[in-house]
Amino acid sequence: MKLLQNKTALITGASKGIGRAIALTFAEHGANVAFTYLSSVEQGQALEAELSAKGVKAKGYRSDASDFAQADKLVNDVVAEFGSLDVLINNAGITLDNLLLRMTEEMWDKVMNVNLKSCFNTIKAATKPMMKQKRGSIINMTSVVGIKGNAGQANYAASKAGIIGFTKSVALELGSRGIRSNAIAPGFIETEMTDKLDEKTVQSWREAIPLKRGGQPEDVANACVFLASDLSAYVTGQVIQVDGGMLT
Repeated sequence: MKLLQNKTALITGASKGIGRAIALTFAEHGANVAFTYLSSVEQGQALEAELSAKGVKAKGYRSDASDFAQADKLVNDVVAEFGSLDVLINNAGITLDNLLLRMTEEMWDKVMNVNLKSCFNTIKAATKPMMKQKRGSIINMTSVVGIKGNAGQANYAASKAGIIGFTKSVALELGSRGIRSNAIAPGFIETEMTDKLDEKTVQSWREAIPLKRGGQPEDVANACVFLASDLSAYVTGQVIQVDGGMLT
């Protein structure tokens, strides 16, 4: 059963990791997929071809969601190209970790811009077409770190906590227009980034999780399918933890 048939989804930061898994899973469920990438040009082009091969309309855009004008142009281009915008997934994000004593202003500002301001930029741009359609599902990627904090990640935790407050506010403002706004808080997800870590360290993290494994990008993608589809028609303003019970 294809849960997203004929829906158009825009996913930011989709050339690798969780974003890539979301794009592929959405295509498998029949969604037409627009996505952004920035530095990973070859991976972005490869993903566009891979999505198109699944029989859906797909297009990659080299665009920086943290830039207000670029985000506005992106959303307008997607609506012009695809005819609608049903689902917006804010997945673009970075980490610039350091202890607060060593954290520079630049490290703070960059993480805030890429992780939090980008959500404002894309949602601000998407609000008009979604209000016109009287429907839409917004999904913002936060983190368990945004809920519990983490030493050495003050900037990242603050940006992800900000996303939660923003998500809930958007849900309250746009609910009467048929637009839903939710967040997903992934825990320890095994991606290309974690592959570079020491196996013993990774295994100790797995052991600390009630389900005794790290999450896969597809675990997050499946939660996105639920929030994007009509199965979640009465769900808004929520934060779904995809963390194997880490914060239980």
